[in-house]
Amino acid sequence: MPRQRHSAHPASALHASASAPPQPPAVGQALAELRERHGLSLDELSRRAGVSKSMLSQIERAQANPTVAVVWRLANALGVSIGDLLNGPVRAEAPAIELVPAHATPALGHTEHGAHLRILGPIDLAGRFEWYELTLAPGGALVSQAHEPGSREHLSVIAGSIDVTAGAAAQRVKAGEIARYAADQPHALRNAGRSAATAVLAVVHGN
Repeated sequence: MPRQRHSAHPASALHASASAPPQPPAVGQALAELRERHGLSLDELSRRAGVSKSMLSQIERAQANPTVAVVWRLANALGVSIGDLLNGPVRAEAPAIELVPAHATPALGHTEHGAHLRILGPIDLAGRFEWYELTLAPGGALVSQAHEPGSREHLSVIAGSIDVTAGAAAQRVKAGEIARYAADQPHALRNAGRSAATAVLAVVHGN
């Protein structure tokens, strides 16, 4: 669901969820080097990626940090992995268990709609398979436009209850229950209760 990129799937700014978060990845230098390696002007990369020239310039000069959706578009336009933009070359020796501290887990905040998403999935899967920890304040909502054809969402409610609408269908999902529904149509998650509702939301994008 998060696509305000997703309408609620990403076009919101990423932010860390701690009082003193680490600095976000420095995408600008990697972006400039890859663009020059491919012989692309800012205008051409802007056209290919669907990202404004001014935004690209700000990213390269480290004056703006892109959202997950923008990084994904840029990686696709350059024919590289998201990791190439965020982390550079993959290390020869990766740890057997990668631990992400709680304070380093990125989040998508829709505070005006009472929704908060912690991004649990690795960034290199963005646009294919994503999962989130969703918190909806009382009266909060996460509303999305249709995703790619064949996309589906899986909502597992942990606490409270969440009203799911997908197209013309509607269903209340209580704690312990799971709702699976087509996400290639307008859909929304709403909390009509008096206390916060939490859930795990998985998004499987279609082709």
